[in-house]
Parts: sequence; C-alpha cells; structure tokens
Amino acid sequence: MEVLTKTNGVVQVQDDKILTFEEGLFGFEDYKKFALIDSEYEPFIWLQSIENQNLAFLIIDPFLVCSSYEADIDDSSLAKIGVTKPEDVVIMTIVTVPQDGSAITANFQGPLVINKQNKKCLQVILTDNRWTTKVDIVQTLNNKEVC
Repeated sequence: MEVLTKTNGVVQVQDDKILTFEEGLFGFEDYKKFALIDSEYEPFIWLQSIENQNLAFLIIDPFLVCSSYEADIDDSSLAKIGVTKPEDVVIMTIVTVPQDGSAITANFQGPLVINKQNKKCLQVILTDNRWTTKVDIVQTLNNKEVC
C-alpha cells in the first residue's frame, strides 16, 4: 500500500504494517488507521496516520529504554483488541522530540498496545505511579539501574 507521509513523501508499506486503533489515540480519536514505517534513526519507528499525512508519531519499544518497565493492562482492555495470549501483545510508547532541544522523552504512562495477530491496537493509561508521560530516554539509558 502506498502511504503519503509527513517526512518521506510517498512510501510503500506492507499490509502487515498497517494498524487499526478503533478508538483512536488520545487527542486524535478521529484517526484510526496508521502505518508502521522504519525511521532513519533506529530504534525509533514512525507511526504514520494513513488518513492525515501531517499526523505522525515517533514510537519506541519501552523495554529497550527500561528493562524493568511493566505495563499492567486489564483483561477487558486486551479483549477489546482480541488478545487471547500474552505473547500476541507488543507494547510501544510515543516519543516526544521537543523543538527547543530539551530532553527527548517517552510516554510510559500511556503505552500503545498492539495485537500482533490481527493488528488491532489501543492506547491505555496506566495507573502505576512509577511511570510518567515524560520519561527522559537518554537519562534512563545512562542510569540503567533506575527507571
């Protein structure tokens, strides 16, 4: 499928890289279809809206940043996207790259939950007070023992 992107013009995306957020993302509920597109800066990935070329997010696997990260997601939320086995779940977090040069952060409190079998997804809000919406990626990587 051809996807018009914010940063790279038109790119070819395989069908298995198309995700559906039936409830949208918080603040962007009207947009349901997104494509996963490799970023030029690994391990970041673009989450590009198929419906709006100007809507794209950088995402990252939070476990690469903090190996002790835990996302306790209730069964009713997982059922919304058809998850039947824990191994079918992929967790990603949205990254913020501020224009002012301040810290690059990841939203550990509002992870994206992806069912890798059917490509249905949702964003959840974790109640665990260990996680915030602004986890400094570089600082956390430099202090592996503290997340």
